[in-house]
Amino acid sequence: MSAILLLFFFCFFRKLPSGFGALQVGFYGSSCPKAESIIQQVVQRRLSGDRSLAAALLRLQFHDCFVRGCDASLLIDSRNGSRSEKGAFDSLFLRGFDVIDEIKESLEAECPSTVSCADIIALVARDAVGLAGGPKYDVPTGRRDGLVSNVADVKLPQPDFPMRRALLSFTDVGLTLTDMITLLGAHTLGVAHCGFFEDRLQPGPGNQPADDHPPMDPVLKAKLAKFCFNDDDRTAFMDQNTPFVFDNSFYKQLLRRRGILELDERLAFDNSTRALVSRYAADNEEFLQNFARAMVKMGSIQVLDGERGEIRKNCRVFNNPK
Repeated sequence: MSAILLLFFFCFFRKLPSGFGALQVGFYGSSCPKAESIIQQVVQRRLSGDRSLAAALLRLQFHDCFVRGCDASLLIDSRNGSRSEKGAFDSLFLRGFDVIDEIKESLEAECPSTVSCADIIALVARDAVGLAGGPKYDVPTGRRDGLVSNVADVKLPQPDFPMRRALLSFTDVGLTLTDMITLLGAHTLGVAHCGFFEDRLQPGPGNQPADDHPPMDPVLKAKLAKFCFNDDDRTAFMDQNTPFVFDNSFYKQLLRRRGILELDERLAFDNSTRALVSRYAADNEEFLQNFARAMVKMGSIQVLDGERGEIRKNCRVFNNPK
C-alpha cells in the first residue's frame, strides 16, 4: 500500500463515528490468520461461475446494516412462527446466503467460534466489489452478531422515494447526502425487477416536475416497456453499459436519462445531487475511492463489539434460539 493511501486510511479512521467501537483492520490476525484469505477464495470461486453474484453479495451488506446495524441479523431464518428480517418483502429477492454458509462452514473448521457472521458479510461485500473491478480496501473487523431479527424492523429506502425521504433513510443511520449518492453507485452492478419501475414505463404527458418524475430516455423506455410487458418478475440491468463491472458507468447513464429506478434517476436531476453525479461520471477514480470510504463508514453502523452479541456457529440461527 502506498504512503499516500496509508495516510488516507489513517486520517479517515481517526474521524470514524463513535459507533465504530473497537473494530480494527486485521482483527483476526492472531485468532484466525487465514480468515480473510478463506473468504476471498470462496468469493472468487463462486463469482467465477456466476458474475451476477457480485451484486447480490454487495446488496447483503446494505440490507443488513440499514436494519439494527451491521450485526448479521439479516441472515437469521424465520422459525417457530416468528418472522425474521428474511421474511420482509424487501428481502424477497436477496440471494447469496449459500455463499455465506459455505464461508462460515470453512471458518468454523479453521477456527471455531471466532469469526462473526457480521464480519463475513462486510468482507464478502469488499471482495465482491474488488473482484468486479472496483476498489480494493481494508475492512476493519471485530463485529459481533446480533441477538434479534424481526421482520417489523425492516424499513429500507424504496426505489420510488422522493429525494428528501430517501435522504432521511440514510441520515437516520448516520450517513450523509454524499454517502447516499456514493453508495447508490453500487447499482452499477445488478438488476431490478420490472415491477419496481413499471410505473415509469406508462405513457403520460411528460410534463411533471423533474424532481417528482424524472424522465427516462424514450428509446430505453420503449425497449423496457416491451421487455417488461405483463411480466413484473423479469429483470433489467441497472447499468445499461457495463452491468458486470464496478465502475462509474452508472452515473454516466443517469446523465443520459437511462437510470432504471426512479430514485437513481432523481440523483441526476435534483439540485443537491447533480453536481456530484457529474463529477463521478467524469472521474472514475474519485468515485471508487469515495465508494470504499462510504462502505467502511456504512460498515460501522451500530456495530456490536466486545462482549455484546455473540459469535454464531451457524449464521442462520442464534446460538441459543428461544
